[in-house]
Amino acid sequence: MTRFSDDDPNRQLHFGLMFWATGTHSAGWRYPGSRADGAYDIEFIQNMTKVVERAKFDFLFLGDRLATDPAMATTNPAQMSRLEPFIAGSAIAAATTHIGISVTANPTYYDPFTLARLLASLDHLSKGRASWNLVTGADAIAAANFSRDEHWETEKRYDWADEFVDSVRDLWDSWEDGALLRDKESGRFIDESKVHAIDHHGRYFDIAGPLTVARPPQGQVILLHAGTSDRSRELGAREADVIFAAGPNFDAAKEYYSDIKTRAASYGRHASEIQILPALQVTVAESTAEANRIFDRLEELRPQVVAPVAGQKSREGALGQSERASSPRGLIGNPIEVADYIEEWFVGEACDGFNVFPNYVPGAVEAFAELVIPELQRRGLFRREYTGTTFRDHLNLATPPNRFAGRDRSTTLPIAASR
Repeated sequence: MTRFSDDDPNRQLHFGLMFWATGTHSAGWRYPGSRADGAYDIEFIQNMTKVVERAKFDFLFLGDRLATDPAMATTNPAQMSRLEPFIAGSAIAAATTHIGISVTANPTYYDPFTLARLLASLDHLSKGRASWNLVTGADAIAAANFSRDEHWETEKRYDWADEFVDSVRDLWDSWEDGALLRDKESGRFIDESKVHAIDHHGRYFDIAGPLTVARPPQGQVILLHAGTSDRSRELGAREADVIFAAGPNFDAAKEYYSDIKTRAASYGRHASEIQILPALQVTVAESTAEANRIFDRLEELRPQVVAPVAGQKSREGALGQSERASSPRGLIGNPIEVADYIEEWFVGEACDGFNVFPNYVPGAVEAFAELVIPELQRRGLFRREYTGTTFRDHLNLATPPNRFAGRDRSTTLPIAASR
């Protein structure tokens, strides 16, 4: 088995927070102290982001869906109704200074120019903290909201996404660093030689360019992706900086981890350039008994119309590796048990960190930040301070070179044409 971390003795965990305002448990909004109305309270969202920023998380994750169903009120109320992620992300950027901000956008229902512009704008507003969670969308009912007769089949969605990502990357690079001179003395506002048409003519898109926003501070905005299909794995290995998908247990997650890192190498990427962060649904408290009590209370509050969760959990503390990884109840324990689990997966190369799913908000977020993070820091597995200000810094990624730098592809800008 290939090992991917031997050449990186300073390898450390990465964490994201999956922000569902009512919690990732269907009854999380009913738990004492939780905010049932948090999805529309931007101050609350900002404050939750500050909690994980103080804990030095890499990013806050804002999911999205392009269709809804009232039936989700009993199964997944957090995803049924919420703010548009770019709007929420902009407000988060204004209230924070370091944490990455991941917004979800489905290319199937966007065009490259619009999405490139939105993401570049968010990267500028946040001073280099934006990221794009690329989903191709398996939610077939979304098509009816976008004047389409049907949701495209998988292969077409991925073919579209492949060309889409390449076009977006070209648009981000259509302005070279230093293109905006703003030189009052000479009167030159831009260096025309550093602004480029992309002249993209592909299977799905014809785009002239350049973008109407200067190159993002990160050069290329961080890209996230999730999925287990072969096409998803290829897209992630080629394009993503962070991947969310992993197997249902340690062995499956380890296989997935190895597969993605190997595929990434085939595209000339080093293993450290892509982080695998599976979901971690966790209930943590000072004692295992208290953590169990919290989860049992959540289950009692679960709407009766929903079938009960199958399976039994251990009441004896930390579970065995395979059992606890696949527990339908998620990870339940005290800070030592939760940290042991995280360390085991991390050191065993089943992940590079986790995307934390809090069952209820704000309590579960605060508990993880106050109980688990300090234990991981004590073990030397997680940062005590940010070492940079951008999301790319948190992932230890260099700014990529501009695709058009040095090429003779300068545009004729409208102001020049009118002279």
